[in-house]
Amino acid sequence: MVMFRCRRKFLIFADFFILGVLSIATKSSKDVQINEEIRDKELRVIGPDGAQLGIMSSSAARKIAEEQDLDLVKIAPQATPPVCKIMDYSKYMFEQAKREKEAKKNQKTVEIKEIRMFSAIDTHDFETKVNQACKFLKGGDKLKVSVRFRRRAIAHPQLGEELLVRFGEACSEFGTIDKQPKMEGRAIVMFMAPKSGKQGS
Repeated sequence: MVMFRCRRKFLIFADFFILGVLSIATKSSKDVQINEEIRDKELRVIGPDGAQLGIMSSSAARKIAEEQDLDLVKIAPQATPPVCKIMDYSKYMFEQAKREKEAKKNQKTVEIKEIRMFSAIDTHDFETKVNQACKFLKGGDKLKVSVRFRRRAIAHPQLGEELLVRFGEACSEFGTIDKQPKMEGRAIVMFMAPKSGKQGS
């Protein structure tokens, strides 16, 4: 029974620690209380190695942190009492910023490219637009395909819709229709998304 209680307490403390670190990662430095900013009467303190140092006053916790030349950081303000961890805060923030920068560098930005056509487009121009669209879809970009109507052609919107459906079929190897054709002013617009597995191939 004693071992079960100890294990349960350890798991609770571990949850506090994990949730606390995640909350620090999602907050700006202005939102996190450190050192003298922490004025709670009692704190549950975690050491730099993850060990539980127990419940103590904020002044006692700061003293322990200062003795180790580290910072006292509040990681779970919603807990009772609040949970603080002793750590090198500036080093933590530097490593966090470095990880975020690396993640952004590896993240591909999806752009929406636009293909414009007129309802009376000829075969050669249509094929050129299709080739251009396939290149964008292969690169992983989304497409906005629009058909504009000149003068009285607006009276026959079904022609533009048929053209877009034909365009979608011509690009079907690399993309799928994400949003069906819809009238927007003097144009009819359709959105396409790249097929998974076809990007960059």
